[in-house]
Amino acid sequence: MTMLRSTKEIIGYPIHALDGEVGKVNDFLFDDQKWGLRYLVVSTGGWLSNRKVLISPRHLLSPETGVSTKHFPVDLTKQKIEESPPLEKDAPLSQQFEEEYAKYYNHPPYWSGAQLWGLSLYPSGNRPLPTSSEVRDHDRAVEKISQRHLRSIDEVIGYHIAATDGEIGHIEDFIVDTDDWKIRYFVVDTRNWLPGKKVLIGIDWINSFRWSREVAEVAMAKDQIKGAPEFDATAPINRSYEQQLYDFYGQPHYW
Repeated sequence: MTMLRSTKEIIGYPIHALDGEVGKVNDFLFDDQKWGLRYLVVSTGGWLSNRKVLISPRHLLSPETGVSTKHFPVDLTKQKIEESPPLEKDAPLSQQFEEEYAKYYNHPPYWSGAQLWGLSLYPSGNRPLPTSSEVRDHDRAVEKISQRHLRSIDEVIGYHIAATDGEIGHIEDFIVDTDDWKIRYFVVDTRNWLPGKKVLIGIDWINSFRWSREVAEVAMAKDQIKGAPEFDATAPINRSYEQQLYDFYGQPHYW
């Protein structure tokens, strides 16, 4: 069953390593090509001197259970996370860093295939962890190359939505499918035009992002967005609601 969840809801969830809690979810990083939610950014609090670390959804144990219990268990020890490649605060995440991260945890690279997670639709397929000497050998071999298309959820919340005939609201949240960790929808707050109303816009309905201007452009008129089924953040997003939403916008179903 598809599990659609708000990213804002998940912010603050504790992360439980095999030997204790390691911190809380602080943010997410997603790629703006396949719209996969690639990493949970975990704030470690007092542990690791408030260092920010990345944890891939590949390491989450029973994410649907984690959502219901409001914490995420992972298949890593605190030591393994402590020894992971450091991520400086607000530093851009380069492909070099991602390749180091993938090698460190022995992940199949998600950018090497056509599926959402490379050769797979889901964030699975972990292999035995490499030895410390293999990690060192890899780190010496990695060459710095171009930056990847990774964005922070926290950064994009607040971006304006530009319809074909003018601006209509801003991005308030993201809805992610915790089965495959793909972003499915933006939650758009249109209260400047429609007091109190929130609507969903499918991620695949975005024409383009103008990152420097913090704007997402959609091929819809303002009146069409105004008439969309209202989104209630307190109610679960079920298939019936999605059917109504897709039919209203005249979009082909993704399921």
